Amino acid sequence: MNVSIQLYSARNFKPWESVIPDLARLGYRKVEGFGGNYDDPAAFRALLDEHGMTMPSGHFFPLDSFEEGLEATIIAARALGMNRLFCPAPTDDYRNGADAAAWTGLAKRLETAAKRVNDAGMRFGWHNHHWEFLPLAGGEVAMELLLEHAPSIEWEADIAWIVRGNADPLAWIARHGERMTTAHVKDVAPAGENLDEDGWADVGYGVMDWKAITAALRAAGTDLFVIEHDNPADLDRFARRSLKTMRAFVE
Repeated sequence: MNVSIQLYSARNFKPWESVIPDLARLGYRKVEGFGGNYDDPAAFRALLDEHGMTMPSGHFFPLDSFEEGLEATIIAARALGMNRLFCPAPTDDYRNGADAAAWTGLAKRLETAAKRVNDAGMRFGWHNHHWEFLPLAGGEVAMELLLEHAPSIEWEADIAWIVRGNADPLAWIARHGERMTTAHVKDVAPAGENLDEDGWADVGYGVMDWKAITAALRAAGTDLFVIEHDNPADLDRFARRSLKTMRAFVE
């Protein structure tokens, strides 16, 4: 089953020595890493191994992690058994009014990073938020610029953030689905609900049509689905209900 869970979702429920066995008990066999898991990669790998889990993908932030910090990134990724490495977000200078030239410059850095990571025997891509879909001053869309000027990168498409960027995920899948090798799976609560969870919902319990979205992604070739919730109030509830939803669509 090509379903994973982003461990960022569990950052407020540590220690990891409790989180990992709990996720394994619920039926997860894959996890996606983030910075909080890389302090001692060998020890974290041992914890995963103990509970029959693997970490095929991970987030490394910022992009410097793939430039001057590349050696340390590759060492951690290899220790943890990853083969898909993603830069998960732009830095603040891109989030707050950067123009098309700046985003194009970022894309060229991503293209260089992709070649370096690929040369190390691993895959590289970008994970979006909503900023990439908000029109720039000249009317351009940053995500289009990234895909155009970084043709070698994969796209870990965070579908709910596409929705939060006021864009249609099915339209983006239709246009660029071949780039979406991996997808982040989370849901958006109805307006005014789940405010204590930043307006997110367990997968299948929000407003998004995950049956249709999953079918479109699978048809486009997406082969890894990473469940996520940016701020769950109850990790067990979120992880259990979201996995049940995705099993119905992916298995």
